[in-house]
Amino acid sequence: MDWDRLREDFDWERARGDELHPFPDGGINLFHEAVGHHVAEGRGAQVAMRWLGKDGSRQDLTYSDLDDLAGRFAGVLESLGTSRGDRVFTLLGRVPELYVAALGTLRAGRVFCPLFSAFGPEPIASRVGPGDGRVLVTTPRLYQRKVAPIRDQLPQLEHVLLVGDDTLDGCEALAPRLAAATPLPTASMDPEDMALLHFTSGTTGKPKGAVHVHAAVLAHKLTGRWVFDLHPGDVYWCTADPGWVTGTSYGIVAPLALGATLVIDEAEFDGPRWYGILEREKVAVWYTAPTAIRMLMKMGLEVARDFDLSSVRHALSVGEPLAPDGVAFGEVLLGTPFHDTWWQSETGAIMIANLPGQPVRPGSMGKPVPGITAAIVEHDGDDRLEVLADDAEGELALRPGWPSMFRTYLHNDERYQRSFKDGWYLSGDLAKRDADGYYWFVGRADDVFKSAGHLIGPFEVESALVEHPDIAEAAVIGKPDPVAGAIVKAFLVVRPGVTVDAALERSVRGHARKRLGPAVAPREVTFVDSLPHTRSGKVMRRLLKARELGLPEGDTSTLENP
Repeated sequence: MDWDRLREDFDWERARGDELHPFPDGGINLFHEAVGHHVAEGRGAQVAMRWLGKDGSRQDLTYSDLDDLAGRFAGVLESLGTSRGDRVFTLLGRVPELYVAALGTLRAGRVFCPLFSAFGPEPIASRVGPGDGRVLVTTPRLYQRKVAPIRDQLPQLEHVLLVGDDTLDGCEALAPRLAAATPLPTASMDPEDMALLHFTSGTTGKPKGAVHVHAAVLAHKLTGRWVFDLHPGDVYWCTADPGWVTGTSYGIVAPLALGATLVIDEAEFDGPRWYGILEREKVAVWYTAPTAIRMLMKMGLEVARDFDLSSVRHALSVGEPLAPDGVAFGEVLLGTPFHDTWWQSETGAIMIANLPGQPVRPGSMGKPVPGITAAIVEHDGDDRLEVLADDAEGELALRPGWPSMFRTYLHNDERYQRSFKDGWYLSGDLAKRDADGYYWFVGRADDVFKSAGHLIGPFEVESALVEHPDIAEAAVIGKPDPVAGAIVKAFLVVRPGVTVDAALERSVRGHARKRLGPAVAPREVTFVDSLPHTRSGKVMRRLLKARELGLPEGDTSTLENP
């Protein structure tokens, strides 16, 4: 597929010189493709975002409302003295200010960087610091609990904007600044200018910042059409946490670019509440996670019988492989199977999916979307890859060149270059392809695992654990769990002279939750005399997992958790 030809469908190409087009120089802005062009073309009165508060409140924002608020936030950034390319981080749950900050940051030509609100101080510091964050938007409560203790570690963080009217020492209230701000015109950007920064964890190093550019919106919008079957006016609900790349690519950009109405629920998972939202808001397209699907399955179908879910015409999943019983559950619940999708922070958009109109093979990732060339490969020498035949297991690889492909790891281009070999991007995931072109996930090629949708790198958790004064060494694995997919399990070696008892375990657990947050802290802890190591000193996590699951230690190739 010729991606360049498809650019003609976008304002920055098709409307040069048109009075509705804000960039006569042929520039681009991701915000304009998501929001601005709808207003310019007379669709500003349509509801863009329907926010549902956990207290029962609700708020509708039209495309014109978002245009105005994003312009004002962009004006706030300008008044703070920030410049194009400066990083703006958010540490927020699903509140309207998060979406205003994201869109306003893009409008101003700054770079949007979301964080999970469940993160503890250490994960925040390991992202805002290396990410060169100049601005952080958060709440007074989150600031006091998670940012204030590490503020002195972030000298480049010049401005903290607190949602609401209240302020704290070293921070400013966002609401009065927004009210007084003059909307900033949408910045004309080069297609290759940085727009988004998403951090992804690794197994042997600190989180890596995947850089995405304004031209990525081409892939966001087109996959929104091809994979989600989204049309203008569709009511769309993505349940992903806004700190995750899905919460940006498909929780904000793609559906807005296609003129949909977003449903945003502030509350966390609640089965009856979710069913009520699907019914009351007449959701047409629903994107959720296998963990949530498993939780709904566990509740039983009788809970859903009181709700009319007939509005849902298309349902999809993301985050980890969806088991066949989850696919079938969609058929019974909604009259349509859940369609699994596969992609990564680095790909920026969906690469492989069970597309509408194609037969769904339960348990399969699906087929590559248009414009994507995928293969199963194995290393054949230092610089060569061999493309494997059907049904052979190997590493999932993609031909580079799609618009949302990450452009580098921030401040770590050497690591970025290692992601490519012999003309392929190496995903790090193990998979196989059947004779009909469907791809099937096998496992991770490294030790990263997902727990309830959160991508977790053992190194980050282990580093926090060994900061406890009584812990000498730590190793972390993802232990399979029927609901969360995996839970964080820690193996700990104590320092000499330390007594292992219930008090020590409570102390370690409290330390981990404070540093990492409840989403990343270990759910299970086991104290051991020693950890297995390779000759080079690396902890053999696969061996630990084999022992934990009672499997043969000689062959752990099937132990990786999605």
